[in-house]
Amino acid sequence: MTGQSISLTASGAATRGRKRKNIRSEQPLQASQPAKAQAAPKAARPAGIPAGWRVIAAKEFADHISSIRFLVLTVILTLAAGAAVYSTAGLLKGVAPDASDQPSLFLYLFFYSPQNSPGFTFVFFVSLLAPLLGIAFGFDGVNGERSEGTLPRLVSQPIHRDDVINGKFVAGLAAISVILVAIIAVVGAIGVLQLGILPSIDEVLRLAVWVVLAVFYVGLWLAIALLYSVVFRRAATSALVSIGIWLVLTTFAGFLVGIIAGFVSPLGDNTAQEQINNISTQRNLSLISPSQLFTEATKATLNPAIQSFDINALIRVANEPQAYPLSQLSIEQSLLVVWPQFVGLIALTSGAFAVAYVSFMRQEVRA
Repeated sequence: MTGQSISLTASGAATRGRKRKNIRSEQPLQASQPAKAQAAPKAARPAGIPAGWRVIAAKEFADHISSIRFLVLTVILTLAAGAAVYSTAGLLKGVAPDASDQPSLFLYLFFYSPQNSPGFTFVFFVSLLAPLLGIAFGFDGVNGERSEGTLPRLVSQPIHRDDVINGKFVAGLAAISVILVAIIAVVGAIGVLQLGILPSIDEVLRLAVWVVLAVFYVGLWLAIALLYSVVFRRAATSALVSIGIWLVLTTFAGFLVGIIAGFVSPLGDNTAQEQINNISTQRNLSLISPSQLFTEATKATLNPAIQSFDINALIRVANEPQAYPLSQLSIEQSLLVVWPQFVGLIALTSGAFAVAYVSFMRQEVRA
């Protein structure tokens, strides 16, 4: 009995010893597990600006590039611009060998107007048709997601809510930039083949500045279309309203400006001063239209001979040509001439997108 009690006591002590060892060996593991759990989120936490808008922009850009509307609009704009440049190049081709020393001859392809088709230039077609790019890429940006039921799931992802509209706007601008660069490349190739001359460095810089200017101009219509896609539930409604505003500001703006200028600066006795005042009023009122801002900025950017748009300055130059000799402006001087129009387009684009941004952020999208 005594031997058995001693053996049981010894076995119990050994068992308790093993349990203590197991407990002591488990304590460091249990203590180390919370430390690893606390350290894991710090390692997984992204550094810098969240990339949610970049993910959405990449997805939207891929959808734009592979869509039918992208192909159709690219073909339409390229054909219209290419036809205008081809007809202009045909007229310049005969004088190109004799005018090889003429500065900026290559740029005449973009703004020179043939006598048989006055006004139908590359600048005209781009200012008239390019807004369709912004409208096409933005009219269903938000309400299209809502109608398909994907907008609540999109905003429920671990991204900021404003990444949705920011990504869509950036993707639209990227698609517009691709189309404009492609059009410039095609038009430039036509000019090189027709005229047999290569553009200079100054001409290439002017074309690059024009592309940036055109992106802001089309970006304004993209922002307007995005705004209406937020305000209206149906994509068809936002498209119709956007197209209506485009028609008013591009097609009927000149007619409306002429009527208003007739009341502000009437032509009573039809004197020279009254005509000057009326023309000045029409020009100032027409700057409300984005197409007028873009047209003036384009002309001064691509044509280095334009030094001012002020009617009084142009009259002084016409009356005293010896006192104001014509000269070719450098790219820096041309930028100073178009700076007000450039800033106006940037302000309009930023303002339209800001309104669309605020409207989207204040709208209930999970319902």
